Amino acid sequence: MAPNSTLPPSTPRDVRLGITDPADVAFPLRWGILGAGRISAQWVPCLHACPGATVTAVAARSEDRAREFARKYGIASAYGSYAEMVASPDVDIVYVGTINRLHKEHSILAVEAGKHVLCEKHLAETGADGSAMYAAAEAHGVMLQDAVWTRFFPAAEHARMLIEEGAIGEVLLVQSDFGDPIYTVQAAVLGFGSEATPTAITVAGRRPGGAIVEYGPDKCAVLTFPPMPSEFVETTEIVGREGRITLEQPAHAPTTITLRIPPPGTVPSRYVTDNVPAPVQRFEYPLPAAVSFSERAYPNQQGFLYQAEAVHRCLAAGLRQCPQYDKQESLHALDIVAEINAQRA
Repeated sequence: MAPNSTLPPSTPRDVRLGITDPADVAFPLRWGILGAGRISAQWVPCLHACPGATVTAVAARSEDRAREFARKYGIASAYGSYAEMVASPDVDIVYVGTINRLHKEHSILAVEAGKHVLCEKHLAETGADGSAMYAAAEAHGVMLQDAVWTRFFPAAEHARMLIEEGAIGEVLLVQSDFGDPIYTVQAAVLGFGSEATPTAITVAGRRPGGAIVEYGPDKCAVLTFPPMPSEFVETTEIVGREGRITLEQPAHAPTTITLRIPPPGTVPSRYVTDNVPAPVQRFEYPLPAAVSFSERAYPNQQGFLYQAEAVHRCLAAGLRQCPQYDKQESLHALDIVAEINAQRA
């Protein structure tokens, strides 16, 4: 289904495609939190701001840790057993917030208990593991959603719409930087699409380091992995034949998009217009005011709410994935990340 171009450019993709009802952010879902670490602690306040969400349970490696998390965030039930929590009849959907290498095990545990799953990135360590996880979810008729939350931000939704509508012409180059490759790789997939198969991936260094992902002789993504902490740029540039999109800092959780489209026939603008730059359009998307944190959070974590609301809308519509970041994109990105990591090892 073609996107509805009459809607605001930041409209969530599922709504733009006409496959969900915006009101279904109020669709009731009871969430269980698997893992009581820092990311889970920042996810729960965002769920509290989602109209249909109730956080009913949390499980951790120890019951004491789970009880302390439950007390702090107003959660009714606490478990020292992951298996016991996913079996609870009071849980409809599980947020997997454990360490990356356990995501496959814990996600499959939940889907085999008949629960929907939103699994924190990285979904899996390889595309093959991701495929096994998706197959398990499909066999049990539940959602498995890869939680690459960047894609749910209004600024990222706007960028995708511009690319799909051809506003910047054919995409030639994506440049993105972040310490965790999944954020830069998803940017490459955003620019070139999940059907564009890399013809070569070349990696240099570890951290700092980088990768060039080639898509034939005239297109590529230049991805860099700066050390953290450092004063790295943290922007994503998507360069087309007819314009350029910038997801401004912090591009992994963007609130600002800049669009530069030179007048027709003047690309590259500065070299045929006596150094006059392309006109600049800047769009700001403030973070949700409904979310607040009692402790220091990572940048723009309030934006988890966008992802939570999309999950509610999509499950209300009977969908088993969110079109902002579907199975095909997820597996495509996992394969690229796995190759990058293999070369960095």
